[in-house]
Amino acid sequence: MKKLCAHTLLWCLVVTGLVAQEVPDSKYFYSEVSGLLTQYTADRQALLRLHIADNAPERTQRLLSLDESYLKQLKSLKFNTLSKAGQVDYILFKRDLEQGMTEAREASETYKNQERLLPFAERLYQLEREHRRGKPADGATSAQLFDAISNEIKDLKASDITKNVPADDVRFLQTTLQGIKKTTEKYYNFYYGYDPLFSWWVQKPYEKLITDLDSYAKWLNTHADTTGQMPTDKSGIVGTPIGKSNIIRSLQYEMISYTPEELIAIAEKEFEWCRREMLRASRDMGFGDRWKDAMEKVKNTYVPPGQQPQVIHRLYNESIAFIKKHNLVSIPPLAEEVWRMGMMSPERQLVSPFFLGGEQIIISYPTHTMEHQDKLMSMRGNNPHFSRATVHHELIAGHHLQQFMNRRYRSYRNFNTAFWTEGWALYWEMILWDLNFPESPEDRVGMLFWRMHRCARIIFSLNYHLGNWTPQQCIDFLVDEVNHERANAAAEVRRSFEGRYNPLYQVAYMIGGLQFRALKEELVDRKKMTYQQFHDAILKENNMPVEMVRAILTDARLHDNYQTTWRFYKL
Repeated sequence: MKKLCAHTLLWCLVVTGLVAQEVPDSKYFYSEVSGLLTQYTADRQALLRLHIADNAPERTQRLLSLDESYLKQLKSLKFNTLSKAGQVDYILFKRDLEQGMTEAREASETYKNQERLLPFAERLYQLEREHRRGKPADGATSAQLFDAISNEIKDLKASDITKNVPADDVRFLQTTLQGIKKTTEKYYNFYYGYDPLFSWWVQKPYEKLITDLDSYAKWLNTHADTTGQMPTDKSGIVGTPIGKSNIIRSLQYEMISYTPEELIAIAEKEFEWCRREMLRASRDMGFGDRWKDAMEKVKNTYVPPGQQPQVIHRLYNESIAFIKKHNLVSIPPLAEEVWRMGMMSPERQLVSPFFLGGEQIIISYPTHTMEHQDKLMSMRGNNPHFSRATVHHELIAGHHLQQFMNRRYRSYRNFNTAFWTEGWALYWEMILWDLNFPESPEDRVGMLFWRMHRCARIIFSLNYHLGNWTPQQCIDFLVDEVNHERANAAAEVRRSFEGRYNPLYQVAYMIGGLQFRALKEELVDRKKMTYQQFHDAILKENNMPVEMVRAILTDARLHDNYQTTWRFYKL
C-alpha cells in the first residue's frame, strides 16, 4: 500500500510538472576515464585543504607526486579501446596532468632560486605542520620566533639582496608571502583564546609580523627589476604583460592553433564586418555615415533610475520566446524557474561596468552614492538596446543555461575554459543576429556595439600582452573605435589587467564564438544536425576546448598524444 501511494504521488508530481518528465540520457554521465578524474579531483582538493600555502615546497612536491601517480594510472588504459568520450577525457586529463607537473617543477625551481629572500619561511611552515595534529604550543617560544622574523624582514629591506630580481619572480614571491601569511594566521587562530599563555605571549609579536609580511611584499614590488616591463602610464592601471612565448604556450594549452598575430588579424577582419553593419544601421536611422551620432541617440534611450529591472525582465521574455519559436535549444523548465536578479554595488561597477550573469543576472546601474557623470555613463552604457545583446548572453541560452547543464551532465569534467564558457555565450549573440532577433536599427546598433567590443578585446589585450600597447592606449582604443564611455572603457581595461583573469580571457569571447559558429556551419548548415540537437549535445558534453567538442560531434579520429590542429577561421 505504501509503495502504491508513493508511486501515485510521484505520478501526480510528474503530471503537474513538479518533477521533470524527461529521463536523462545516461551516455552523458560517464566515460571509462570519469572515475579516475573524479577521484583525482577529490584527492587534489583534499591536499589543497591540507597544504594551504601557495608555492610552499611541501605543497608543490605533494601535488607533483599526485599528478605523476595519476598520469601513470591514466597511461595504463588502452587508448584505442576507449569510447570517443573516454578518448577526449584521456587527452584532456593527460594535458592537465602534464601542465600541472610543468608548473610544479617551474615553481620549485623559482622557489629555489629566490629562497634567500624567504629565509624565515620554513620556520613558519613548520608551525602550521605542528598544529595540524594539535601539538601543544609554547607561547614564549612562538613570540620570540615572530619577533626574530620581524627583525629579519627589517634587515632584508635594508640590504641590497633584491637587486636584479626579475619582476615575474617578485610576483611569485608576493604570492608565496601571502601563503606564508595565511599559514601563520591559521596557526595563531588555532591557539589564540584557547591557550591563555599563548595568547598572553604571542598577540603583539603576531600582529607586528603580519604587518611586516604585508609590508615586505609591497617593498619587494617596488624593488623588482622591471627591465623589459611596460611602465605605468597616466591610466594608473598596473598589469603584467606575459610576452609572446607565454601567449603561445597558453594558446596551445587551450587548443587554439593560431599565433597571437593571426588572432589579431581575425579580430580586425571581424571588426571590419561590424563597421560595415554599423554604417548600414546608422543610415537606416537617418544619420548617414555618422555612426557615433547614431550610437549617441541609442545610448540616450536609457530608462530612469529604478526601471532597469523591468527592462531586463522584458528582454528576457523576448529572447526566451524567440529561442523557443525557432526550436534552438531545449530549455529545462527548472532553469526557467530558478533564475533571478541582483544589483551590482558601485564598487564592483568600477571593474564591471556592465552585466554579470549566471543563475542570477547582476544588473549594473547607478546608485544615489555615485557621482553625477558616473551615473550618466552607467545608464548610457546599459541602455535597453545595448542590453538586448546581453540578457540572453547572461541567462538563457548563455551562462545560466550553461551552468545549469554543467551541474547535471558530465559533471566530472573539470576542463573549464573561457573559450567554451564565454565563447558559447557570444556565439548566441551571433546566432540571434543571423536569425534577425534585432527588430530595429537601434537594436542592431546595440548588438553591434557588443560585437565590436569583443573584437576590440582581442586587439587591445593581445597588443598589451605582446608589449605593443600601454593600458592608456587600450582605453583610448575602446573610446575611439568602439565609442565606449571613457569611465566604462577604463573599467574594462582595469578588469582585464588588474583582475584575476587569465591573460587569454578577453580573447576567448570572440574566438570561442567563432569556433562554435564554424562547428555550426559544419554540422547544422550541412543538415547533419538540427539547431536543437547541436546545441543540446554541446551543453551535455560540458565545458572543454571547442576542438574536443568537435572531435566528439564529428567522431574525429584521435590519438593519445593529440595536439591542436583545427583551423576554424579563414584569413
